[in-house]
Amino acid sequence: MSYKKYFHQSLRKQYPTDHRQLCEAIETRYQAIFPDVAFARRSPNPVDRRLEFSAYFLATAQVLEQRGESFDAIRQTCLDITNAYVRPKNGLHAWLKRLPVKIIRSPLGKLLIRFMEKKTTKLGHPDGFRVKLLTDPAQTYGLGYGMDILDCGICKLFNKHGAGKYATILCEVDKLTSSLAGLEMVRSGTIANGAKCCDFRWKIKEP
Repeated sequence: MSYKKYFHQSLRKQYPTDHRQLCEAIETRYQAIFPDVAFARRSPNPVDRRLEFSAYFLATAQVLEQRGESFDAIRQTCLDITNAYVRPKNGLHAWLKRLPVKIIRSPLGKLLIRFMEKKTTKLGHPDGFRVKLLTDPAQTYGLGYGMDILDCGICKLFNKHGAGKYATILCEVDKLTSSLAGLEMVRSGTIANGAKCCDFRWKIKEP
């Protein structure tokens, strides 16, 4: 999997003497977790695709915890890994990350939103995501696109494995991914932090 190399690269820098043992332990832990997210590859809800990466993230956090690392140290390591993974690798990649914002209010964009709405408003699996999409400009800072995550597959997975506190780290990454898309994220709460839903609203960033 392409995302695994970012975990390995970061661990090699931070733990130069035993990164191989850590990577082996993470892979073993991931294989134990994977049956809980295997459904994501076939789920009719495309948001569930996030769960495979999240399972590897969870395995990393748990292995580092077993190593005796503090929450803050684990958080920083996982943020470094995730930030490296989501950042554009070249100019084309950066352009593609901004493309959805360019087309979201076009006829094609509206068609894609309707398609996504049909796929995401229902659970594809009991352990997956359920999302409510919003298209009213008055509710979405004029963008015409926002969403509320009503069921969070990541929280379900992490809670199942007694690691709910680590799900909050992934919430922090949303601000970066929004910025890379040319957006400013506006959010009042997340399920991982005790809210009833994760509300995603965006404003187009001023040039």
